[in-house]
Amino acid sequence: MTRWLAGAAALALLPPAASAEVITTRYLCERGVEIPVTYVNGVDPAVVVLVVEGRMMTLEQEVSGSGARYGWPSDGSHYVWWDQGEEATLSWYDGEVGEEVTLYAFCERQ
Repeated sequence: MTRWLAGAAALALLPPAASAEVITTRYLCERGVEIPVTYVNGVDPAVVVLVVEGRMMTLEQEVSGSGARYGWPSDGSHYVWWDQGEEATLSWYDGEVGEEVTLYAFCERQ
């Protein structure tokens, strides 16, 4: 059900007649935490929709040196999803302190 909701939320973000590619998958992280993920590519900016601890969040692709980094475009605190190949990490960026804290590491695409 959450996978379907994430996909539906991602589609709702698209402008009419967009040629977007929607990829729905899931990651299994440390401590057995499963994170359903929907990537929406072909739109500017690309987005990812995550369901974490019962909360759905949409993050926009940011500039990264390697892999794909997604966050919320603000100077404040926000979640950060960083994937590279078949692995990903979910972090919390504390805008007040200016540093990231890893919430879930070693997330493997299933």
